[in-house]
Amino acid sequence: METLVKKIDEKKQGNVLSLKNQKRGTKKLYIESYGCQMNFSDSEIVASILNKENYSTTKDISEADLVFVNTCSIREKAEQTVRKRLKVYNSIKKSVNPDMVVGVLGCMAERLKEKFLDEEKLVDLVVGPDAYRDLPNLIKEVEDGRKAVNVILSKEETYADIKPVRMSGNGVTAFVSITRGCDNMCTFCVVPYTRGRERSRNPLSILKECQELYNSGYREVTLLGQNVDSYLWYGGGPKIRFKRATKEQKENAVNFANLLRMVAKINNKLRIRFSTSNPQDMTEDVIDAMSENKNICNYIHLPVQSGSTRILELMNRGYNREEYINLIDRIKNKIPDCAISMDMITGFCTETENDHKQTIELMKYVKYDYGYMFKYSERPNTAAAKKFDDDVAEEIKQRRLVEIINLQQKQSLENNKLRIGKTFEVLIEGYSKRSKQHFYGRTTHNTVVVFKKENCKIGDYVNVKISDCTAGTLKGQIV
Repeated sequence: METLVKKIDEKKQGNVLSLKNQKRGTKKLYIESYGCQMNFSDSEIVASILNKENYSTTKDISEADLVFVNTCSIREKAEQTVRKRLKVYNSIKKSVNPDMVVGVLGCMAERLKEKFLDEEKLVDLVVGPDAYRDLPNLIKEVEDGRKAVNVILSKEETYADIKPVRMSGNGVTAFVSITRGCDNMCTFCVVPYTRGRERSRNPLSILKECQELYNSGYREVTLLGQNVDSYLWYGGGPKIRFKRATKEQKENAVNFANLLRMVAKINNKLRIRFSTSNPQDMTEDVIDAMSENKNICNYIHLPVQSGSTRILELMNRGYNREEYINLIDRIKNKIPDCAISMDMITGFCTETENDHKQTIELMKYVKYDYGYMFKYSERPNTAAAKKFDDDVAEEIKQRRLVEIINLQQKQSLENNKLRIGKTFEVLIEGYSKRSKQHFYGRTTHNTVVVFKKENCKIGDYVNVKISDCTAGTLKGQIV
């Protein structure tokens, strides 16, 4: 059975989570997470909730009493991957442990609950992103012989008071959720339907969690949300209700720029990253907060999705090509060495060769450091699926995808070559995959650096002079 687990490509498909410093439970929990960083963060919440129910996690699926896959619904390929994993789980359940409970968490749980439970009969338990507190009750229902489901969406920040069990394994970097849900309603996206309205977390609870992480030896936090720039705390509830807030609530409201400055003050040795940003919501004040605080990393993940204004309008992205370029210019003006990464969708409905050319030209203008690029995948019940035809041929989508990937690889290499000969502060996160004699860490720009370990340890900051590179990695020596 271990062979089945080892076949998982952790980098490209998912991640098997294991608890660190947890109390020993009598029951075993196995979780695989797929998709966005929010899902990985949510899996830590799930592990924390079930740890109190006497579950400890395991990396060996064959000994698990409870098996979860935390799912992503953003693309069809992700859903296909999850279905394959569920079939593997059921095979193990039949041959090894008939009492094993198999469950689906996350965005696919909300979207495909009936199919999973009744039609395909792949799972015993279906739980949406806002219902993890109900897991103990749902598990009991399954143990009593009933199928269990809870996919109700919440109007409040659901898990602010739960201390996540950190599972990254390095004890150096951690995710901290600050918002849940999304209000932007991009026509291609299922997130607003699977995660609900935007609601923000009390900043005091965020500061407390970040301070505790620093005190425990962590040296980097990533503030997480579907759209972090929309963070707005005015006392609780969906952001959409802010218009009805009292005068006092509005005067004391905390926005994302305020939150960044507050977290930055915890300690100048605590690095801060954030993800994900939406271009229409990033304010000048956020850029100012980054430029004013050296411990806020010079890196922004700024999804664009297309370089064509016409396509952006069809996607309901809330900005056009010119506005996006203007935002890039403002960032580079105030933070000249800020690294920018993107998400790009090729082959969206009605996309022409001219639209594709505009995407290529935008990429050449921005010179992104990294990119996450995908073919358009129609998602059922989204606005795009209802209003537009998925009319770009598969072979055209694939050819355009290859073109933007090749361009991004070229630009990533060119950007990294410009860093040769320079010295960067690197936070050591662990051992290199290729050699225990080498450490790896990341620069403020989120670039991975590999170097001989010498007299330093994981969690240290070191200055590394860059001597060589690939498109994805810098190589150097401690100075």
